[in-house]
Amino acid sequence: MMPPVVIIAGGTATRLRPITETVPKSMLEVAGKPFIDHQLHLLRKHGIQKVVICSGYLSDKIENFVGDGRRYDLSVTFSVDGEKLLGTGGAVKKALPLLGEEFFVVYGDSYPTVDFKDVYGHFCQQQGRALMTVFKNCDAFDRSNIVFKEGKIVTYDKKNKATGMDYIDYGLGMLKKLAFDPMGAREVFDLVEIYQDIIAKKQMVAYEVLERFYEIGSLSGLADTERYILNMQNCQNVENCHPRESGDPEHGTGFPLSRE
Repeated sequence: MMPPVVIIAGGTATRLRPITETVPKSMLEVAGKPFIDHQLHLLRKHGIQKVVICSGYLSDKIENFVGDGRRYDLSVTFSVDGEKLLGTGGAVKKALPLLGEEFFVVYGDSYPTVDFKDVYGHFCQQQGRALMTVFKNCDAFDRSNIVFKEGKIVTYDKKNKATGMDYIDYGLGMLKKLAFDPMGAREVFDLVEIYQDIIAKKQMVAYEVLERFYEIGSLSGLADTERYILNMQNCQNVENCHPRESGDPEHGTGFPLSRE
């Protein structure tokens, strides 16, 4: 059985203002449906059965749409930040009683097409406290934030650019519950702090993804993701359909290389 997935969907999405002033990012329309609808269908396709959504900003709109997840053949529960936003790390920490000993982490604006079973298998083999999927981005689709050498994550920093940062976090990770022990009683913090602590202790497992990531955290990302989903929908009933989008040829922009 696959571990549960926690979706971090509590942020205010300031990069997408004004369209997110009254609509949470997860509910933005992509290819005719709220993004989270596509996300939940994707998770079920990858064999996920249980999802916990960490929500905060305009949480009621996400809850009213998703409900208990039954129509996706999923069990969905919500962990709501409350009066103050807890940050990505604080939100996941609050949700720990709903998640068990290990779980996937997906950002609320991410559409991870990589095979979850492959990622989970790699995590089990390596026995780390966390896993981060990484992609050689070279600042192509967003600002790169990882130094990755010889299969290891050397540096991860979303604020400070460093020499050799050619990689980026792909948007899918795994964590063990015990990874939050160093936070003690802290309630508000970013997930980056957890990852940096684990990297420093050499307990981070890396999984390199060879196909580009899709996300809706920016206007350009939103457009790319919508185009990708529409192309996938158009191809579902067409034999040998392998269209490609225009983009950076080095990274093979367009449809991911299937691992199934």
